[in-house]
Amino acid sequence: MASIVANLSVPLLINGPKPSMRPISKFPVFSSSGRQGRVLVAVKAAGDSSDSSTSLVKSVQNVWDKPEDRVAVIGLGLTAIIAIWASSNFISAIDKLPVIPSFFEFIGILYSSWFVYRYLVFKPDREELFSSINKSISNILGQ
Repeated sequence: MASIVANLSVPLLINGPKPSMRPISKFPVFSSSGRQGRVLVAVKAAGDSSDSSTSLVKSVQNVWDKPEDRVAVIGLGLTAIIAIWASSNFISAIDKLPVIPSFFEFIGILYSSWFVYRYLVFKPDREELFSSINKSISNILGQ
């Protein structure tokens, strides 16, 4: 069972932007002793873990049990860590350049707008997107 504890400011909970928010009394709220104007909200998951995460863990355990595949699993893990580190450094180097971050932000806004218009606005396009995602997942998993 998973649990999350969030430290939120009181004005965010009471004077939020949406007037249709649930009353604060329905949430388990605890006052924090060191900070004025803040409350702690504790959230716990009611159900068991999902089947996809369980199947992922079982497939990794099956690969780990084979001695010849351990080197491949360790190599893939190290490669993923190095790729994340390198991409983080690359992005921080680009972010230090004066004009490029705003240009990339503009391109991101344009692409996001196009994606929403192309795939999310109309129902047949949403169904096409979901079928494309499901097809890609089945190709990746080899089904």
